Amino acid sequence: MKHLTLKLLFAACLLSSTNLFAQQEVVDTAVFSKIRNAELKDSHIPYIAHYLTDVSGPRLTGSPGFKRAADWAVAEMKKWGLVNAALEPWGQFGKNWELLDFSIIMKVPYVQPIMAYPDPWSASTNGLQQAPVVLLTPAQSRDTIYLSQHLDGLKGKFILVTGEPINTTDNFKPSATRLTDAELADMKDMHMVSHDMIAQYVTGISKTLNKVSVLLKRSGAIAIISTGSKNIDGTVFVQARGGYKLTNPESLPAVSMALEDGQKIKRLIESGHPVEIALNINGRTSTEDTKGYNVVAEIPGTDPKLKSQLVMLGGHLDSWQAATGATDNAAGCIVAMEAVRLLDSLGLKPKRTIRIALWGGEEQGVYGSYNYVKNHFMDIEKGTVKPEQAKVSGYFNLDNGTGKIRGVFAQGNTAIQPIFEQWFAPFHDLGASTVTQKNTGSTDHLSFDWAGIPGFQFIQDPLDYETRTHHSNMDSYDHLQMDDLKQAAIIIASFVYQTSIRPGMLPRKPLVKETFAFDGL
Repeated sequence: MKHLTLKLLFAACLLSSTNLFAQQEVVDTAVFSKIRNAELKDSHIPYIAHYLTDVSGPRLTGSPGFKRAADWAVAEMKKWGLVNAALEPWGQFGKNWELLDFSIIMKVPYVQPIMAYPDPWSASTNGLQQAPVVLLTPAQSRDTIYLSQHLDGLKGKFILVTGEPINTTDNFKPSATRLTDAELADMKDMHMVSHDMIAQYVTGISKTLNKVSVLLKRSGAIAIISTGSKNIDGTVFVQARGGYKLTNPESLPAVSMALEDGQKIKRLIESGHPVEIALNINGRTSTEDTKGYNVVAEIPGTDPKLKSQLVMLGGHLDSWQAATGATDNAAGCIVAMEAVRLLDSLGLKPKRTIRIALWGGEEQGVYGSYNYVKNHFMDIEKGTVKPEQAKVSGYFNLDNGTGKIRGVFAQGNTAIQPIFEQWFAPFHDLGASTVTQKNTGSTDHLSFDWAGIPGFQFIQDPLDYETRTHHSNMDSYDHLQMDDLKQAAIIIASFVYQTSIRPGMLPRKPLVKETFAFDGL
């Protein structure tokens, strides 16, 4: 009985000390409620979404579509009252490209439309070209020795690269899901790569692609058409692993095709029935402006001692070409813009300056945020910080689709966990509560994390992001979950505001020196 009493007393002391620690973090729940009520009563999210997707169009890095979206975002945030809204160049990017005209159809053995899309930075066909199709396996298309030995058979042909038939068992898997409590409790590290790993990967891929491009161009083939194992059920995933650098060799016109069409053509050819395709790609490539740009704007801080410090939020504005980049990542930019609109429209007075950044070049290798950090916060070559680095309390990122926020990756920052847990408490009824020490990568918060600045990516419900919309022709406005985006805007606006009024900056991890050698495709 005595031991039991001691145990109970010890437990009470622990609880008391925990509560005491919790009391040290003063959370402005009244402002959280104001933000929530304002968003639910008068959200601008559908309006922002329409202009960043439908009106702007695809936002390929460096393209006119990206410029349309960036210019609109700057003008809109100026209209709201934000200051220092501008396009900020981050460095050299490469060639600009936009699609002017495109058509593809099977002409022989019968006429039938084909579902396919031109790859970004594709060369043009110089008018409509009709020709036979020749088959290559994916392995053959990457094998420079094989290609060298078979160049004569490719001349004047369309090269179709297609692999295995459709795996019909995948039809029984759900295409959209939400995270379960068990999954949230057992989060794993996701997409974690270092800049060295990125550099090695893209350098190796770039060399292979350049060699293949030179060989295929030399062969006299008209175009290369590729299918992928995921290009099924009306969804075609379309991206590019290069082609935008000024040093990239001129390549063949390139197209991504639905697997069903590719497999049909393959079966026809293998059964002795020649296939001809008619293809027209008209793309405009320009080197008039080779710079890359980010969009930035600010809500000035009001505290004389703290206003020189920053709280940052954002997402990447660039997208791929086959759709309008709604879930990847207009969604993150929509939420970030709505968050600053809410804070400004409510007349809140952040103590620290709040800076929004909409990044360019993320899809090619987190270029925009990485170079922004390099320009402002970090001497990459020396691995040392610049004075401005010490003034950033934290950066909050959203870039995993349109699903609601379920928590946040703490990126191994143990000191931040009890703080964020308290900040999430008012949002448990919205489904957000998880703070995991696990890491996630492959997006813009890592640029800050690499530079010793607290950078965080929120955990989101996956929905159909990986299965349907990510880098695909389905990534359009209609796949946005508006209620989920409203929930995300409420939480991010609250977290940003709370960071801006804390007496101290967010706790930091030790800066780990890394070799920041990175040169994209």
